[in-house]
Amino acid sequence: MTRWPPRPALSRSFYKAHGLGNDYLVFEEGEDWLATPANVRRACDRHRGVGGDGVVALLDGASSVSEDQASVALRMYNPDGGEFERSGNGLRILGSYLARSTPTLRRIDVRVGGDEVSMVLHGRAGPVHDISVEMGQASVGPAAVGLDPSAVSGATGPAGSGAVAGAVPHAWLMRAPDAGELTVVPVSVGNPHMVVLVPERTALSERRLAEIGPFLASHPALSFGANVQLAWTDEGGVCRALVWERGVGRTEASGTSACAVAAAMVVTGRTPPGPVRVEMPGGTLEVFVGESLGLVLRGPVEEVLDGALSPRLLATFERAR
Repeated sequence: MTRWPPRPALSRSFYKAHGLGNDYLVFEEGEDWLATPANVRRACDRHRGVGGDGVVALLDGASSVSEDQASVALRMYNPDGGEFERSGNGLRILGSYLARSTPTLRRIDVRVGGDEVSMVLHGRAGPVHDISVEMGQASVGPAAVGLDPSAVSGATGPAGSGAVAGAVPHAWLMRAPDAGELTVVPVSVGNPHMVVLVPERTALSERRLAEIGPFLASHPALSFGANVQLAWTDEGGVCRALVWERGVGRTEASGTSACAVAAAMVVTGRTPPGPVRVEMPGGTLEVFVGESLGLVLRGPVEEVLDGALSPRLLATFERAR
């Protein structure tokens, strides 16, 4: 049994925007090319295609747009061609795409990855849109991300608190061959994340991310892989993170990663529930974390360009079998 339904056919026209440097291509459903893994990889190629951190496919038959509200269905693909559950930045980029054609639009209900989420369009200043998305409720622990519990260690804490690593609630210990023992918080925000808590800001290094990111993102104990973050919080409660996304690699920013980091910091007691600022190399996103780990992500989206895949490029695409 396959995990995802058959791939849709898409139009050659596209829209490109980014959230803090994390860019996506939006294609509507059409008849010009099939979103096979190979074709998605070619479209996202930064030298032989358009270039992007992923593709958002807007499905026509399940979408409707009125004056101030829209209901849409999406599929999302990583640049390696794999399908995934959701992207906070990808969702908000889709919101900016719809807002351009319907300036009065204020709310968008989205079906993606088997779940439903909602977005609010707060306004725009030229090409920059201010958009928030209700990301649902985070869940924490190995089972939440499909992680084999034998891959981690930690004593069982009080009822409902999960495992502990060195008296840190909701954190587990995991050993990496070249990076030693890691303190990890497995977090699901509709897609799986492994938040690695580092003891000091100097441990937030690109070298360490390059060691830990690939190891955890494709760890055999994870059913579907995971996005990986190195995260640290200062005394003022501002979170700082570096991101390694499964199927992508290092990224400047990630919406779901910001949500996972914020949730991890709240459940481990590093910051209280409420608004949490998450700083990444590409910029800062705000995540509101509720008492029950309900999440709302807010930040800017900037338009980049509109275009269409050339007939010559499409001629190199894989055809439906």
